[in-house]
Amino acid sequence: MIELRGAAVTVSIPASGKERRRVLLQPTSIELRERRVAVIGANGSGKSTLLRLLNGLVLPSAGEVIVAGLDTRRDGREVRRLVGFVFTDPMAQLVLATAADDVELSLRTLIPDRAARRAEALRLLAERGLAEVAEQSVYDLSGGERQLVALTSVLAAGPRIIVADEPTTLLDLRNRDLVRAAIAGLEQQVILATHDLELAAEAERVLVIEGGRLIADGEPADAIAAYLRLVRP
Repeated sequence: MIELRGAAVTVSIPASGKERRRVLLQPTSIELRERRVAVIGANGSGKSTLLRLLNGLVLPSAGEVIVAGLDTRRDGREVRRLVGFVFTDPMAQLVLATAADDVELSLRTLIPDRAARRAEALRLLAERGLAEVAEQSVYDLSGGERQLVALTSVLAAGPRIIVADEPTTLLDLRNRDLVRAAIAGLEQQVILATHDLELAAEAERVLVIEGGRLIADGEPADAIAAYLRLVRP
């Protein structure tokens, strides 16, 4: 379970020789227990800030974020072992030359033997339907293949929770559906931000963020309706 206890994020912005404070997320207190949670809202609303709090990529300026009893501020390394993060742009996290290399990198602390590690990386990629591209440069892959490789790399480390920041935004329809199907099949709890309201509707719970504030939280149909009233008054 993930719990936010009055968690807020404020940053300093230099302006005309002075320091101005900007609130990215207002104090927020929620418990996230559901297997599938979607976060929706306009660009710049605070969705990504909220998601990055969940594995310690961003630390709260006030309040606490607790993951399975661990405080992201004190126990960041342990939290990041539990919570894997999938970025909007997979190239932000694919750091090695080929798909197999990148997945193998995620396995380095789990499987010391290099040959066994390589074999496991290839097996995991094959499970995602990526066997034929395992040895290809990540630059030669389609957007959907890159996102699936990034997801496979995250899953290889064995997280209990997956946080995904708009994982289908840069994809065409075919690749979007591939990534959606992959996420739907995961055993882990998944918390994702998305502009895809069809994807959000598949969640058990939907949060709506606007202006750094949680303004709706509940069943998908109700939360999505609240969001549509906001953007289509």
